Amino acid sequence: MAAPEAVSRAQAVRNHHKWMDLATVLGCRAIRCNTGARDGDADALGRCAESFATLLEYADAAGIDVLLENHWGPSSDPKWMIALMERVPHPRFGTLPDFGNFPPEVDAYAAVRAMMPRAHAVSAKCFDFDTGGNETKSDYPRMLDIVTTAGYRGYVGIEYEGERLSERDGIIACKTLLERLR
Repeated sequence: MAAPEAVSRAQAVRNHHKWMDLATVLGCRAIRCNTGARDGDADALGRCAESFATLLEYADAAGIDVLLENHWGPSSDPKWMIALMERVPHPRFGTLPDFGNFPPEVDAYAAVRAMMPRAHAVSAKCFDFDTGGNETKSDYPRMLDIVTTAGYRGYVGIEYEGERLSERDGIIACKTLLERLR
């Protein structure tokens, strides 16, 4: 979506059409997209805005939302992400804050707070748990307070990227934590 060549961006937009079509068949309400932007590319914001505005024309016809997760590169910079949302103020275009996808220099709590006004979904990513069942890399009570204070009442996706538990057990532990905190 951020490719320097217009023909590549147009192809990227067309490539997303099949995912919207599949989402429609499956009864989904949204697809998650990546920007493809790279750190240090000063023109990526404008190119992404153009690409996503074009994709949203198709999204309107399909009745599908287009969500951007903070998925490394510029999308993990909340100022960049909000600037993109402001350039494309479409009601079907939103964020999908992922608690665990921020580089160390980004305050994840402030970043999620900044992304919540445009959040259409949320991803609770867990890496490990202490003996009390609390996530060790993120303050989940604080993170969930940010989410609920923003008025979000939708689904929360669960991911586990730890190494100590199996993926299934990590997801169950994250689900248990979320249920305990609600």
